[in-house]
Amino acid sequence: MKEYELKYGCNPNQKPAKIYLANGEELPVEILNGRPGYINFLDALNGWQLVRELKNALGLPAATSFKHVSPTSAAVGVKLSDKLKKACFVDDVPGLDESPLACAYARARGADRMCSFGDWVSLSDECDVTTAKLIAREVSDGVIAPGYTPEALEILKAKRKGTYNVVKIDPSYVPQPIETKQVFGVTFEQGRNEYKVNEEVLANVVTENKVFPSEAKRDLIIALITLKYTQSNSVCYAVDGQAIGVGAGQQSRIHCTRLAGTKADTWFLRQHDKVLNLPFRSDIKRPDRDNVIDGYINKNEEDVCADGIWQKYFTEQPAPFTAEEMREYLDTIDGVALGSDAFFPFFDNIERAKKSGVKYIAEPGGSIRDDLVIDCCNRYGMVMAFTGMRLFHH
Repeated sequence: MKEYELKYGCNPNQKPAKIYLANGEELPVEILNGRPGYINFLDALNGWQLVRELKNALGLPAATSFKHVSPTSAAVGVKLSDKLKKACFVDDVPGLDESPLACAYARARGADRMCSFGDWVSLSDECDVTTAKLIAREVSDGVIAPGYTPEALEILKAKRKGTYNVVKIDPSYVPQPIETKQVFGVTFEQGRNEYKVNEEVLANVVTENKVFPSEAKRDLIIALITLKYTQSNSVCYAVDGQAIGVGAGQQSRIHCTRLAGTKADTWFLRQHDKVLNLPFRSDIKRPDRDNVIDGYINKNEEDVCADGIWQKYFTEQPAPFTAEEMREYLDTIDGVALGSDAFFPFFDNIERAKKSGVKYIAEPGGSIRDDLVIDCCNRYGMVMAFTGMRLFHH
């Protein structure tokens, strides 16, 4: 297949639309089911690059959940704790521990379940039955992988009344070294970002504390590779083999850090006993539980514990989750990794990161205030590496 006609572009009025290779060669993708759209393919191809790089860098199966051309999370195949399984709504999945790929997707989907609603899934390895069953029960637009077992493919093809988008990509495909795009009729050309993220990029440790445990290096690599495919400016918190908070597309770096930190806090707080034991009514669906949990933690538009409201969701009125209880719980968190796609211009980013348990940081360096940022890290005993490489993505 040398070109694929799309229903429309970013919006229904943007026609005609198609994907093809400029050199006229065969596309590296095969549509096994459904009819993916323009944004679907943007998510699929960015997500595939991300999981491919994670697999190459860490040697573990990887998965990512994409929405609107940025990852909500990315993860590698590390087993989940019992509490995390419950927080991610996968504690009822038989055989989960035996499938590293399914563990990776459970983590990626579970990190930010609100933002992952209607996601595009990218998998580094052949999709197995356990992973397909996980995907099948979530609200999702499609999946891309280098292959599918026959049973997994049948499970996915049955999703959404047979219209679920399933794409197979040629894992041996290598794009041209020069890429182009058009904006307002003007063609932009640049070399592809082939920068390799691995342990070597963490060698320049600039803080007094220089101890980087292997788990911290793994998590920083996950954060940096995630940032490589996140719309900039962006900051990523990671721990335990997964990204837990992505702050994407903000004009100010501190806003990236705050946004990602709030998401990371929510991920941690979802594992608090008060949240895990919320007395949900049996008829409340998974997406609605996600919204209620977010409201319970972040006190959003609706007070879910209030009289006349709690009855819609719970069998009994839950006690509010107080700010003091949350802060006490978050203060026990430590060992979180944080990556930034560009340098931190002010030390306020470090102060915010500390509130979410950050211990390890990787950023390019190069600010005129690097000394102030380093001093702030030293006050908290953090370990920070300057990578020397910016990772903007647009």
